[in-house]
Amino acid sequence: MESLSFTLRPIPPFRLDLTSWALRRRAHNQIDRWDGASWRRVLVLGDQPLEAVVNQSGTADHPRLQVVLSGARIPPHAKNEAAELLRRILGLRVDLSSFYRLAAQDKLLAPLAARFRGLKPPRFPTVFEGLVNAIACQQLSLTVGIWVLNRLAEQAGPTVRSDDVTQHAFPRPTDVIRLDEDVLRSMGFSYSKARYVIAASKRAAGSDLNAEQLERLDDSTVLEQLVSLHGVGRWTAEYVLLRGLGRINIFPGDDVGARNRLAGWLGRDRPMEYQQVQRAVARWQPYSGLVYFHLLLDGLAQSGAIPASG
Repeated sequence: MESLSFTLRPIPPFRLDLTSWALRRRAHNQIDRWDGASWRRVLVLGDQPLEAVVNQSGTADHPRLQVVLSGARIPPHAKNEAAELLRRILGLRVDLSSFYRLAAQDKLLAPLAARFRGLKPPRFPTVFEGLVNAIACQQLSLTVGIWVLNRLAEQAGPTVRSDDVTQHAFPRPTDVIRLDEDVLRSMGFSYSKARYVIAASKRAAGSDLNAEQLERLDDSTVLEQLVSLHGVGRWTAEYVLLRGLGRINIFPGDDVGARNRLAGWLGRDRPMEYQQVQRAVARWQPYSGLVYFHLLLDGLAQSGAIPASG
């Protein structure tokens, strides 16, 4: 087993615990793991799976991250490739100073932003992972969806074995293409979702879902391209825009959990429709996606998954 250590310095403020929870969403997530001090994930650099263990030292205003990569072999350029990937996943380069200035002037948002100060908008490493996450959770609770994703990783994801424990990366498109629909159904995907996941895998393997290409396009063009995929509607496409491409101006208005949390926070006693959500969050643009993440953490605090104070 080889290892490599290096340090990253996020744009402050930054808190690894809050950002990790916004990424993992549920305690049973086996792809993004948090033990109270370290965030862990298996990254695939080239064809080599490496486990990344990240710890934070210093304060939110003077953050420093210690990263340890380990695996059977550390490939050349692993440090640079892993550092760039971690900056994307954990939002380390996102400067939120203007968001905090906006929040300070808003009586409703200010307390929420203060409670979770240091949260950065996380992203999945690839658009493909964001898309499969969204498909898995369509018409299911997030809790059930993450169990399905765990099974997918266990069945098809590249692995790192250390101290007799095997950890799985999220599968690459080429890993998923090898699975047939019956195998996916045994994991908890419906027949339709199994077909959608395989179709998305083929498109991603052909570079149709390349993040660098999609990042050059505006929101409406990306939405148009995404909804052209089988099984992708408005909610899935907006979810990928936010969590796969880092478009923090996007609040997925069809996300039932998110809009219910929004309605409760706004003191509304009736469910909100899509257009009502968009009108409500317009006051916080271009940061409505950040409001989404803050409300997610608020929900986790209410459930006892994270400390109520943030």
